[in-house]
Amino acid sequence: MDDGICHIKAEFLIPRVVEKPVETVEIVAPAEKEGKAEDGKVDDTSEPPEKKGRMEGNAEEPQGKKKKNRGQNKSRTVPFKEEDGLRLCKSLLDGNLGEDAAKKCTNANCRFSHDLDKFLQLKPKDIDGTCYIYSTKGYCNFGVTCRFAGAHLDENRRNIYPEDFKPDTSMLVSTWLSTDLQHILRKRKYNFNKSTKIVNKFDRLQQEEKNEKAKSSEQENGEAKDDVEQKPEESKPAGAVTDEDVIKLRSAERKRIVFRDKLYLSPLTTVGNLPFRRICKEYGVDITCGEMACAIPIINGAIQEWALTKRHSSEDLFGVQLCGHNPKLVTYAAQIIAEKADVDFIDLNTGCPIDLIFNQGGGSALLRRQNVLKVMVQSCSRLLADYGKEFTVKTRIGIYNNKLIAHEMVPKFEDWGASLITIHGRTKEQRYTKRADWEYLQQCATQAQSVPVFGNGDIFGYEDYEHIRTKCPNIAGVMVGRGALIKPWVFQEIKERKTLDPSSGERFEMLKRYVNYGLEHWGSDTKGVETTRRFLLEWQSFLYRYVPYGLLERPPQRINERPDAYRGRDDLETLMASPNCNDWVKLSEMLLGPVPEGFNFVPKHKANAY
Repeated sequence: MDDGICHIKAEFLIPRVVEKPVETVEIVAPAEKEGKAEDGKVDDTSEPPEKKGRMEGNAEEPQGKKKKNRGQNKSRTVPFKEEDGLRLCKSLLDGNLGEDAAKKCTNANCRFSHDLDKFLQLKPKDIDGTCYIYSTKGYCNFGVTCRFAGAHLDENRRNIYPEDFKPDTSMLVSTWLSTDLQHILRKRKYNFNKSTKIVNKFDRLQQEEKNEKAKSSEQENGEAKDDVEQKPEESKPAGAVTDEDVIKLRSAERKRIVFRDKLYLSPLTTVGNLPFRRICKEYGVDITCGEMACAIPIINGAIQEWALTKRHSSEDLFGVQLCGHNPKLVTYAAQIIAEKADVDFIDLNTGCPIDLIFNQGGGSALLRRQNVLKVMVQSCSRLLADYGKEFTVKTRIGIYNNKLIAHEMVPKFEDWGASLITIHGRTKEQRYTKRADWEYLQQCATQAQSVPVFGNGDIFGYEDYEHIRTKCPNIAGVMVGRGALIKPWVFQEIKERKTLDPSSGERFEMLKRYVNYGLEHWGSDTKGVETTRRFLLEWQSFLYRYVPYGLLERPPQRINERPDAYRGRDDLETLMASPNCNDWVKLSEMLLGPVPEGFNFVPKHKANAY
């Protein structure tokens, strides 16, 4: 069996076409004879058409030396940006209300449009279909700006509300960050005394431990022996002490959440948004976690970061993942989330391989800053215990391929107070290449006494799950990341113990539900529609990698196996399997109408590891 190749039945394969070079009598430059253009780019016109443009879309290559593929399209631009002057002020969302003074804008510096007639003239054509928000809630807070406004405007262009409803121009989906809280955070007036006290305590204990070790080392070398004998009682505490400094509070004694044997959706940057998590909940996932949020923007009251803490009512076991490099700042962020957001647990990211995070000392870099990591975990777990919430840790098996350290970290995390330890079976250097090392994850799990250890990596179907649970009996559960992005029904497969083969129509209905959830979350106006489209396209950069079960020559599909170009059982299935960004845009237009002028999309994530 060829490693890394997903074999497709012969009748569905698209034959490879290799274009022969055309002879020419034109005089060409030496650089062109060598297969290079004048700007130094390699001429790849002989590459098969089904391989060309994979994941690049319309993005242009940078001038000069080609950058190494590291998993992200860093030169991408924003697909669509709407000018503030073309957006309608919230005071006019309800439409033509005449001279109602109560609805006039009171902000003298408002940067949005106040000309309703002009806005309606410039507004893009409404999208066919009913307004999901209006059909679900009985009203649409986006009023005349809604791209489905025809469903809830009367003949006078006024927004329709139920008779017993008081009009409200606030956003339908809001974050936990109120205007007052944002003001307090930006003015640095939030009370973090509780966090400061806890962090200082563990800093002090760590320093005392260092001093004791240094003193013990001196004693072993025969130094300062006389001083120790003369003052044997000097280092002993005097007076009343609390039992928390004498008796360590084990996580097993305060754990309230039963994590064991549950299916956990990995916190996924960009694509692990609330609409996607709702889809996964429908397919049976047990634990969901928001996208990685950085501690400093949370403390500073950044709206974009606080949006990552939003929880849907269907998420019955939900957490927020924090990333940071400073124990005090991470503890501050944990405190404010515990106090202001609706979460069951907070997870610490100690495995992020992104260079930007790593170079700041966060993510996987914390594995080599264990003094800092120790205070961070101790402080956050102790703090969250007071709020009845859990503190968990997600890490990797190590930073470097030749030095695996997760088995050493598991007992430390447990001793420091973590309630759950999740380990991704790859190093920081590997990122997402190679296979996850589950044998090593089993070794790590045996190091824990009472805290559950979850494994993460390459779970793509119920066969993978069953094999892991048999091979690794000490693993308490699994976390699924890319597998859920490519086929979110993987959770249903695991629970029903069978492989599913959804038709293209069923998969399209799933996309339609995602779009509806996106419109509810980001809005049904032009900005909300294009935001929904953008995240749909980001998700499609993973969805297209799914190969329908009925097309496989040697099922099941493995997550790191790349298929040859193939056609589906119908036109829609073929379109869904296309690696071309332009085809993804066509798919989005079937759900959200035509893209605006100047729209350009390049996915954030590249499929270098597939």
